[in-house]
Amino acid sequence: MYLTEEETRMLNGDRGDAVKKAMEILVALGESFGAKRLVPINNVHMAGSSVLVAEEAGTRFVEDIRTQGGTFVTNVTTNPTAVDPTQWQKIGIPESDSILQTRLTDAYAGMGANTCNTCIPYLVGNTPRFGEHMAWGESSAVVYANSVCGARTNREGGPSGLASALTGRTPEYGFHLSENRYGKFLIKVETPLNDMTDYGTLGCFAGKIAGQDTPVFTGVPASPTLEQVKALSAALASSGAVSMFHAVGVTPEAPSLEAAFGGKEPEKVVVFDLAEKQKVEAFLNKETSDRVDWIQIGCPNASVQEIREVAQALEGKKIHPDITLWVTTAGGMYAMAERMGYIKTIEDAGGVIVRETCPFLARSRVIAPNKGFKTLTTNSAKMAFYAPGQFGLPTHYGNLDRVMQAAIDGVWR
Repeated sequence: MYLTEEETRMLNGDRGDAVKKAMEILVALGESFGAKRLVPINNVHMAGSSVLVAEEAGTRFVEDIRTQGGTFVTNVTTNPTAVDPTQWQKIGIPESDSILQTRLTDAYAGMGANTCNTCIPYLVGNTPRFGEHMAWGESSAVVYANSVCGARTNREGGPSGLASALTGRTPEYGFHLSENRYGKFLIKVETPLNDMTDYGTLGCFAGKIAGQDTPVFTGVPASPTLEQVKALSAALASSGAVSMFHAVGVTPEAPSLEAAFGGKEPEKVVVFDLAEKQKVEAFLNKETSDRVDWIQIGCPNASVQEIREVAQALEGKKIHPDITLWVTTAGGMYAMAERMGYIKTIEDAGGVIVRETCPFLARSRVIAPNKGFKTLTTNSAKMAFYAPGQFGLPTHYGNLDRVMQAAIDGVWR
């Protein structure tokens, strides 16, 4: 792999041990994927921000990098942690996680990270530019950045993201190269997509077919909302290992079918109609009873618009006393929603607004049994897909209206 003079000096240790170690990681990664060079970047979203992922060993690794003089030379934002720092005891997070999480978050902050602790960095100030090379972790954010923004990033892990933040470089392979960004197969959407949940259902359908390949959609409405493409991105990355999609006439690199496929014919053509949609919905509804325990809204983290819709559904009402409702979001979204009065409405109804963490990156296998949860109810296809395996909780899956009615009634209808 070709290195510039500056990159060679970094690899030789001229900028300190932390940068030397970071360059060793990037060179090894690049050579394993056949990269010819490194590309300059100024944007990293750090996936390994939760101690559920990092644990003690990963936390010590980040602390050691900081002790060695590590300083971030790029814009760095952080993914959700394992802890809501304002109420970790109340929502059932172990104290040991709170202590370890403080160490890890402090280490990142000490090197210059913006510890926003969210999976939606594009809504809290880190908005990718078209064509910008980046090093992002968090699968749903990667799909969103590549597809909706037209930025260029692979799915980075904690060590490679950390290495890129210390050097301002990432190996040029995968989705950094134009030839790897074209679609492989076509999905014709032939049923209406009415809300965020429908887009998530479509994403779950496509992800299971796609694997690591890039799907191209036709029939997607011309102006989907941010929340809808966010849900589509998350579901694609969950049921498959998708890093990018094209929607013809919607996403920036797909003004036409020919552009989306780079002038080639699709390898496969699949139809997503009402029958396929109903099959996916049935697949995601694992719980056969009408029991509702834990309701989760905000996967990926809820936008202000999503929080507003929850507040509207709960205005003047009370959540059933047997139900725990979490709305997970970023601190920035919380601040705006609080100003608008949405937080008070939800809390007055009995809901809990959870910041800086989520069930995936907190220790939900401890929280759920301690709280007596037996089921999980959600409008998120990503959450419904993962929860049975990751938390041991069968799911109810449906749109927000149906989920909020369950929150009030205490049963799934």
